[in-house]
Amino acid sequence: MNKEEKLGLGSLTALVVGSMIGGGIFALPQNMARDSSVGAILIGWLITGIGMLALAFVYQKLSIRKENLTGGVYSYAKEGFGDFIGFNSAWGYWISAWLGNVSYAVLLFGALSYFFPIFESGNNIYSIAAASVFVWIINYLICKGVKDAALVNVVTTISKLIPIILFIILVIFAFNYQKFTFDFFGGQNDSLGGIMEQVKSTMLVTLWVFIGVEGAVVISGRAKNKRDVGKATIIGLVSALLIYVSVSVFSFGILSQAELAELKNPSMAYVLEAVVGSWGAIVINIGLAISLLGAFLGWTLLSAEIPYIAAKDGVLPKTFMKENKSNAPVNSLIITNGLIQVFLIITLFSSSTYETLLSIATTAILLPYLFSSLYLLKLTFTKETYENENKQRMKDMFISGLSALYGVWLIYAAGLDYLLMVSILYAFGVPFFMWAKKENQKQIFTGKESAFAVFLVVCCLSAFYLMSNGTISPL
Repeated sequence: MNKEEKLGLGSLTALVVGSMIGGGIFALPQNMARDSSVGAILIGWLITGIGMLALAFVYQKLSIRKENLTGGVYSYAKEGFGDFIGFNSAWGYWISAWLGNVSYAVLLFGALSYFFPIFESGNNIYSIAAASVFVWIINYLICKGVKDAALVNVVTTISKLIPIILFIILVIFAFNYQKFTFDFFGGQNDSLGGIMEQVKSTMLVTLWVFIGVEGAVVISGRAKNKRDVGKATIIGLVSALLIYVSVSVFSFGILSQAELAELKNPSMAYVLEAVVGSWGAIVINIGLAISLLGAFLGWTLLSAEIPYIAAKDGVLPKTFMKENKSNAPVNSLIITNGLIQVFLIITLFSSSTYETLLSIATTAILLPYLFSSLYLLKLTFTKETYENENKQRMKDMFISGLSALYGVWLIYAAGLDYLLMVSILYAFGVPFFMWAKKENQKQIFTGKESAFAVFLVVCCLSAFYLMSNGTISPL
């Protein structure tokens, strides 16, 4: 790739912010209030803020200490724990990315139904037809060149922040302190449960809106300056955290927990409508449409990059490696968007909702995040890249340990149902790993890798059994 086609700090930061601030923020008031009081939500944001900041520092430090690893979450897992763990990190990240885009497409046309009722909830025949056209337009845009797509992402990132900032300003002026403090910890609402149960219920939602923090790392191979990758990650995370907390918490000064929990999505629109009238909902729905355009573009870019890099390393079939004359991973893009297309059609025949899709997509990315943290933790123990830096090594050991602990907590918070359903998607990846190994004439599994593969298959079969008897609910 030519120097002028590489991405600078501004483009990388916009990619991080654009990937994180997608459709999730516009549903935050209702999603957070559905099972939690404002006090529990504040605790949830505190945990998430600390955990995600630690994870962001993990990516910042790894991007500097391992500049040669340009595949981000995939490269770190592979380098630290072998080909099969690396493959599963890439596979899980890829699943999360394209499945998240399915939920974005549903939410986009659900928002447009405010202006065009024909789209209804976003998953009827008209919505899916329009979403399908949208998916392949994005595919065409990225195929024209990564830099052109990144430029569009910068524009949409700036555009979507305007209605979000307007929302924050207006709800601050209309903020009612008495309403905000009433039943602060949900003691008067038995359906919410205890504080820790409420906090646990916020975890997948808060993680979902932060997915994308690693965006600059995933595409670091296309950065002008590798040190900009870490800067973009931290700047993007802190900016997003301030915005998320403001949107979700200040909404409790406008409507009560019970009122917020009953709102349709995008719930931000109806909170602002309660403040300024119908024009507020119009502004937010327009902002959501712009936001989802940028997020869908950014995530399509990221989701195509991971299997492309994994194929170059020989852990995914070579077909994912093909580039066009614009250096875009064309086969990876087509396969990714083909899967999005298939799942869009599936939403026509299922009761899947935006919340269900985002929960499964969020659960799928837990393993890649955890192994990134464990890789930096491993480096601090082996002292690799830390020669004569004992003080810094101890600091990084603390940060990576904290990030790994946060990852374990998230796996617990996700719950057994979602973990088992995601294991099905992971297990389907095993044949592709075996295919790639045979293509490259390499040994398929080591002893430990065989055990992990068997574990995935057992979890997959268990999930099918529990779904068949109704114990857990599928898509």
